Amino acid sequence: ARLSSTFQFDFWEEIVRIAVVEDNAMLADGIARAFRNEGHGVDQLPDAATATDFIKQEDIDLVILDINLPDRSGLDVLRDVREFKNDLPILLLTARDSIEDKVAGLDRGADDYMTKPFELPELQARVRALLRRASTSVSQQLVCGNVIFDPLTRQLSVDDKPIDVPRREASLAELFILKQNQVISKQQIMDYLYGTGSDAEESSVELYVCRLRKRLVESAVVIKTMRGIGYCMRPAL
Repeated sequence: ARLSSTFQFDFWEEIVRIAVVEDNAMLADGIARAFRNEGHGVDQLPDAATATDFIKQEDIDLVILDINLPDRSGLDVLRDVREFKNDLPILLLTARDSIEDKVAGLDRGADDYMTKPFELPELQARVRALLRRASTSVSQQLVCGNVIFDPLTRQLSVDDKPIDVPRREASLAELFILKQNQVISKQQIMDYLYGTGSDAEESSVELYVCRLRKRLVESAVVIKTMRGIGYCMRPAL
């Protein structure tokens, strides 16, 4: 891909978590850096086996998937992922540009297809389009006590009163509500907010938790610090 240092990406309305399955470290780093600069979480996965296991276990919003991986074809990953996550947006990247290859990828369940070399602005635009398309599905609100989070609108509310929160705090609230009554480590939070392999500091997690606590001080939930382990959100007794 031709990476441009002068192109300025438009900021998106919400944080997303993207898995980049690419064995070319330089290319994967360039893609990851561009999306992380937008504030999104990016997980870099270098091979098919790692990618399949990771996508199966983690909550992610979109996959950018190379076809030519060192252990198996990305098309095999695509086929396997579709068995357990049928609605997950997947964009294929490949050096193969024949109609037959494109048809094969789309028939296996890909939502879009880009050939190398490509321009990062176009990749960003296609990812935005896929996420907009995915967001048209019906949203199921997440509830903990009197705190409600709508994954579609990214709106956090207490007693049906909206609370304005920055994007990463909204994602932190989403994670806490999804995992309510469970202890979540700082590393799990960092992976959720930034993606695996990011250079974010644990102190940023402490800051976001502190800010979210202040915003929810009037709510009927508590965010408990489990010293040396992590955090746990639960309804107040």
